[in-house]
Amino acid sequence: MAGFDLPRRLAAEALGTSLLVATVVGSGIMARSLTPDRALALLCNTLPTGAILVVLITILGPVSGAHFNPAVSMAMALSRRLPASDCAWYALAQFSGGVAGTVGAHLMFGLAPLALSTHDRTGPALWLSEGIATFGLLAVILAGLRFERSAIPWLVGLYITAAYWFTASTSFANPAVAAARSLTDSFPESVRQACRASSPPNWPARALPWR
Repeated sequence: MAGFDLPRRLAAEALGTSLLVATVVGSGIMARSLTPDRALALLCNTLPTGAILVVLITILGPVSGAHFNPAVSMAMALSRRLPASDCAWYALAQFSGGVAGTVGAHLMFGLAPLALSTHDRTGPALWLSEGIATFGLLAVILAGLRFERSAIPWLVGLYITAAYWFTASTSFANPAVAAARSLTDSFPESVRQACRASSPPNWPARALPWR
């Protein structure tokens, strides 16, 4: 992130989160329109999400760190890799970018810009899924920063691809994406448990002594 001022870093975070959410929402809409098979639809949503994460982290990582996720930004601030004063600005850029991504995906498919989700799922299993998914994501990122920085784009992309399938919640692991996905009716999941399960009390990875 050296050499880039805060406005440029925020622009990178907003752009990256927007493209990530547009990919998640757009591929979900496309999958739903192409197949009634829920497993195949999930696969069609999973692969583009993992792929775009690799791309976005590779090209925007040198600018802003490519967090695209308030949970990651908070973890970076707690581990002193991001100035604490920048954390709230990062979150604002990420949430704003996420909403823009949903709007963009809807418009590309000829839908209303926003549509509140009518699906509601909650319960201990889903909350646990999001807690585990978020912890795992932060642990993967922190381990990558310590041991193999150049592999982080692939580590994150592959982790999220896997977490789609081993978590009952399909691994939101990102409050900004969860909020943005509440504005589309193209997924059969609730975001309420994801938003809360991805919040600071569920970030035990921040205690790992990786500086």
